[in-house]
Amino acid sequence: MKDFRPLSAVEQLAAYLQDEIQNGGLDGNMPGVAQLVRRLGVGTKTVVAALESLKSMGLIEAPGKGMRNRIVAADQPKKTGLQIRVLMYEKSDAHDEHMVELRHRLEAQGHQVTFLATTMSDMKFDVNRVIRLVQKTGGDAWVIRSGSRSILEWFAAQPVPAFAMFGRQSKLPIASLATLKSPALATVLQRLVDLGHSRIVLMVREERIKPTIGTLERRYLESLEKLGLKVSSYNLPHWENDRKSFHRCLDSLFRHTPPTALLLSEAPLFFATQQHLASKGLATPRDVSLVALDDHPAFAWFEPEVSRIRNDTRRWVPRMVRWAENVANGKKDQRETLILGEFVEGGTVGPARDSI
Repeated sequence: MKDFRPLSAVEQLAAYLQDEIQNGGLDGNMPGVAQLVRRLGVGTKTVVAALESLKSMGLIEAPGKGMRNRIVAADQPKKTGLQIRVLMYEKSDAHDEHMVELRHRLEAQGHQVTFLATTMSDMKFDVNRVIRLVQKTGGDAWVIRSGSRSILEWFAAQPVPAFAMFGRQSKLPIASLATLKSPALATVLQRLVDLGHSRIVLMVREERIKPTIGTLERRYLESLEKLGLKVSSYNLPHWENDRKSFHRCLDSLFRHTPPTALLLSEAPLFFATQQHLASKGLATPRDVSLVALDDHPAFAWFEPEVSRIRNDTRRWVPRMVRWAENVANGKKDQRETLILGEFVEGGTVGPARDSI
């Protein structure tokens, strides 16, 4: 049984208008907002948001101020029925709300979407194993969620179109989506130093530092040095990509020189760290400050708020849907989409304990 996600009024209206465009029910100029409100019986804000969604997918465009939106999707014949394969980082990705929405939107356009049962984590990020899986599976296009550098380099060199959803995709000739976190991370580090923190540790998965260190991680170390802190492997510890190794690493960190601040590269690591600290009787932010370098829907339920780097997740799915449509229409799309991250300071950051 496929994952079920109820659609909002905006999503339902955008899907309806998209079908009308692709079936020829609408062509030329798009009806105005007021006309759509009267004809469809929905609110003005809903219509405006739905039209923005259509613009992000490349189905309509605004020729100029005060002019009606022009329908562009019908200008070229459409190829439908792409077989899109999704290679995930780990199995839990299939239940991420954005991946569920992506599947729904692509299938609504007539594409066949397959989430592969074998993940990159299952294959230990072995490029040769990934190559064999891809060759065995086939497909018209691929989406790779949080791929390593070597895996994305291989996909970028193939004739089959591919989309890198996060991962180490920087400057590769491949369509991609990523969050520009470096400016926000610099703000995080400055704030921590201002609060007296000197023992700051960033926990990332091992593929972020193998075979070479990633851009974000390199800039993290450079920022620490600029702030006058001595940098070593302590600030960016290595651990094997599994649960036991992660918790052994945390135990080792707190055994001798406990960090005063932990930066967690993704939400699952944030949740695991919270549980680990609680089991040791350590409180946040009294004993250690925590910052998530990624956002998660569950953070909306935290009180006090989680300190984190936030980005506009509303742009994720429309960007990937537009890429699929470009591929379906025979257009080459290797555009890198960067979304600027923003530091949100919440209740998980406080003064360093040894500075109080």
